[in-house]
Parts: sequence; C-alpha cells; structure tokens
Amino acid sequence: MSHRQILEALSGLLLVLFVAMISSTIVSVALPQIIGALNGTQSQYTWVVTASLLASTASTPIWGKLADLFSKKLLLQVSIVIFMVSSLACGFAQNTAQLIAFRAVQGLGMGALQVLVQVIIAAMISPKERGRYNGYLGGVMAVATVAGPLLGGLIADTSWLGWRWCFFVAVPFTVVAFALLHKTLRVVTVRRADVRIDYAGAALIAAGVSVLLIWVTFVGNSFDWLSWQTAAMAGGGVLLLVLATLVESRVAEPVVPLRIIRRRTPALAILASLAVGMAMFGGAVFLGQYFQIGRGYSPTEAGLLTIPMMLGVLVSSTVSGRMISRSGRVKPYIVTGTIVLTIGFLVLSTMDHQTSLLVIAAAMVLVGAGVGMSMQNLVLAIQNTVPLSELGAASGAVTFFRSLGGTVGVSVLGAVLANQVATGIAEGLARAGITTPAGGGGRSTLNLQALPEPIREIVRAAYGDATGHIFLVSTAVALVGVVAALFLKPIRLRDSVDLPVDVKTDERTAAVG
Repeated sequence: MSHRQILEALSGLLLVLFVAMISSTIVSVALPQIIGALNGTQSQYTWVVTASLLASTASTPIWGKLADLFSKKLLLQVSIVIFMVSSLACGFAQNTAQLIAFRAVQGLGMGALQVLVQVIIAAMISPKERGRYNGYLGGVMAVATVAGPLLGGLIADTSWLGWRWCFFVAVPFTVVAFALLHKTLRVVTVRRADVRIDYAGAALIAAGVSVLLIWVTFVGNSFDWLSWQTAAMAGGGVLLLVLATLVESRVAEPVVPLRIIRRRTPALAILASLAVGMAMFGGAVFLGQYFQIGRGYSPTEAGLLTIPMMLGVLVSSTVSGRMISRSGRVKPYIVTGTIVLTIGFLVLSTMDHQTSLLVIAAAMVLVGAGVGMSMQNLVLAIQNTVPLSELGAASGAVTFFRSLGGTVGVSVLGAVLANQVATGIAEGLARAGITTPAGGGGRSTLNLQALPEPIREIVRAAYGDATGHIFLVSTAVALVGVVAALFLKPIRLRDSVDLPVDVKTDERTAAVG
C-alpha cells in the first residue's frame, strides 16, 4: 500500500479504535444518573463497568489468535457489527440486568477492535516505518481516555439528549468506519487448510481471568481478604489458568503461544505493559473522581482539568514515534517513558484536597508523557521480534496483559481508595463531634448534594486526601515496569513487514531449545 492508501485505511482504523476506547470511559461520569434512572443497586453499578472490562480482557487473546487464522479485514468487520448492535442494545436497556448483559457483549466488540486495529496496522507497515503512525495511534488513545468522561458528562447534562445517548453516539461513527474500511482497507488474507481453534484453551483462559477479576472486584467489600470466598475464587481462578497453561503447551494452535511469551523481549514487554495499563486506565478514572468529589468541580470541569495528561500522551507519542522511525531504536524511549511515568505517579502520591492544581497538572503531564513513550512502543518491540504468521497472537498477548493490568489496577486501587475514604470520613466526623453519618452507607457519600454542608466538606477532604495513597501504590507498580524496560535487549527495528527467513529459523530453534 502507498502512503496515501495507508492514510486512507488508517483514518477508518483510528476512527473505530477511538469509538471502541471512548465507549469504556464515556459512561463513567454519567453512570450515577444511569443507575438511578434504571433503579439499580450499588453492586449493579459496579457490574456495568466490570462486565465490559471482563469480556474485553478475556477475549483479547482469542481475537488476536483468530487474526492469524482468518481474514483480518473480515474479522474487523464482524467485530464492528457486534460493537454497533450491542451499543444500540445498551441504549435501549430497560433495567440494569439488561444493561449489564449488553455491556458484556459490547466488551467482546471492544476487545476485538482494540487488538485487530493494531494487528492490521502491523500487517500493512514495517516496524521501522510504523513509529510515525504509532503517534497517531497514541494520540487517539489519549483523546479517547480523557475525552470520554468529558463527553459523557456533557451528554448526560444536556436535557434533550440524556444518558441513553452515551451509547447511541457510537453508532453513526461505527457505520462511517465500516463503510470507509470496506472501501480502503487492503490486507493480505491468510487462508490455511489446517486451521485448528483451541476452544478448550480459550474457554479456560476466559474462565480463569473472569473468576480472578470478579474476586478482585468484590474482595475487601463483599467479603474479607482472608475468607472462604477468597480461597474458592482466587484458588479456582489460579487452577483454571494452570489448566489453561497445560492445554496451551500441548495443542497445535494455542490461543496464547507459550513460545512467544517465553522469549525475553515479549516477556519483559508484557511485564512493563502491566504498569502502563494501570496508568492508562487508573489515571483517568481516579483523577476524574478526585476533581469531582475531592475538589468539587463539575463533570465538564473535571474533564477539562485532565487535559494536561492527554496533551502529554499526544505530544510524547507523536514525537517519540517519529524519532524511532528515524533511528530504528525503540528501547531508549521505552526506558525513558517508564521512568517519567514513575516520577509522575510519585508526584501525584503527595497530593491531598488542597494541593495546587499547577502541581497536579505538571504531574499529569509526566504521567501522560510516560504512557505516550512506552505504551505503543512496547507493542512495537514485541511485533518486531515475531514473524507475520504470529503477529496476531503476539499483539493479542501484550494487549491482553495490558488490559488485565488496567482492569486489576482499577479494582485494587478502588479497594484501597474505598478503605482510605472510610477511615478519613470516620476520623473527620469524630473531630467534628458527629457520631452517626448522615444517610448511612458508603453509597450516600457519593451523593454530596444530599449531605449537610459540614459533612459534605468532610467527605470531600476524605476523598481528596485518600487519592494520594492510590498513586503511591501505582508508583511501586510503575517501578516494576522500569526494571523490565531496563532488561530489554537493544532493539533495532526491521524494514520488512515479515521476519527474514534465516531469523525465523533461528527463532524457531531458540523456542525448541
């Protein structure tokens, strides 16, 4: 494909990726209004978010493997249809049970679109040239991550639209993307006579990941860390993943080829991706909540205040992408990105409900710059080490682990935040001489307008002060990413789309050995 043809196809790919990513963040601000309108409970509130994350994370490696076996363009078109139909269904949901079910189906489409877009871009463009296009990819991800809550707040606050348009808004964009890709996208269709789908491995991976994520979601809230529920769910999830590993080591066409993730570069890149995943998902979620609850800003204002992080991602991903294309070296940018990310988290860990917005903005720029320099370049590092026939599986694996890190990170950080907030509110009420919280229950603390002014300020201070603790945890996780990046081998990006034949032979020999 020529540069013009690549840009034409890339416009459709980036559009569908933007819609898929923004759909996971657009409901975050509007969710209280959605659950209230559908008369839902607090547990259902959690599951509207968790259902889509579970389905997206668990299905990502499966879609990546399917991309190695079937037409990438056809799979992308199928996933667009799944996403579009499920988005319509979410908008028409009449109760929370229906919404949760439709969000799970929407998660399947989200997971497919996120990995297939990266696979198709890798199939069109050589690794060395891909750096210049990764800047566009990182920019789209940044805008979607930060703009989602802002757009959701605007839609929910607009009387002639309402919360249902948080789901309907995706439909026209997916229709345009489908038509654009049908006309412009040209990728080689790989047809193999000996296609085998690892249904057992796929089911075990999906079940194991789902059980562990369900456990992380509810532990410390619905039941204690040391309880029979923890033993059953955590032990059961680990057992399912052990069985999945045994299956993957024996089947001819594994969903997640162990020979790929056993290699040094993919293994270290996956480890670093866990830290980046926590930054990408957790940063936007908890910073938006901090600005609204801890500082008293409106949803629209909270979205505007997170723009420094978006700018950091956009500028760093674009600049580093072009510099990587010129030099062919990717490790220095990954190492620098993880270090900058860690510093940004460390600064955020010092904030409370009175910290200067300039200090927070500077820290968000650092976090955004770290994500922009490392997120897509970690995928690029892995794609550079595998042949074209394994591109889907490798891309699916790193995207899967990054999503897993983000999902687990949000759940764990949310549990830490809840405990810190509960302690802060109790201490604040005691200092004020109030023995019984008004309204009772953890849910009432989010409805600040229903609280008396003295208690409202106590709750705001508790949320503002507690947010720093979760970013201290994020700093520790980000340090793991720094260590993993430092141990990466120096990588020289290749000029060809596929590995040379002699390199493929060496890789297979190393994998067997």
